[in-house]
Amino acid sequence: MIPPSPWVTAHAAQIKTGGQVLDLACGSGRHARWLAGLGYRVTAVDRDGEALVALGAVANVQTETMDLEGDVWPLAGRQFDGIVVTNYLWRPRLPDLLAVLAPGGVLIYETFMLGNEAYGKPSRPDFLLQPGELREVVAASGLRELAFVEGYVAEPKPAMRQAVCARRD
Repeated sequence: MIPPSPWVTAHAAQIKTGGQVLDLACGSGRHARWLAGLGYRVTAVDRDGEALVALGAVANVQTETMDLEGDVWPLAGRQFDGIVVTNYLWRPRLPDLLAVLAPGGVLIYETFMLGNEAYGKPSRPDFLLQPGELREVVAASGLRELAFVEGYVAEPKPAMRQAVCARRD
């Protein structure tokens, strides 16, 4: 099993103890499992229902198969104390995603940025953040930035990454 992202593990304690956390585009659920183990109540969402099957028996994890890129935002009206997103970017839904972050909630977001095409996939500009883009999205949404990094990382494989941790005050 792939360990959780160091960015997620470094910032998860900012989320309210025992809070409701959304693991968006969770894939095999490495973060959902880890967060549930810490006592968070996790909603693990992905479009691949097959990937979610193994999470069905994990305590404190509820799985939901959803199309996150369709015409209708499936999480509208819900609220989460924490949102974790790694290795996923769908710009048209960023405002909708941030709208489900509850007051006091924490966003932990990490994905690829421009320049990653030199190291492999993703390489299409649609799936690569521009320099400072997450910082700008957070500021425009009224969230308070707690931490931000961008640039080259060697682990777990060479890539260009960008990450933010922010709170809705």
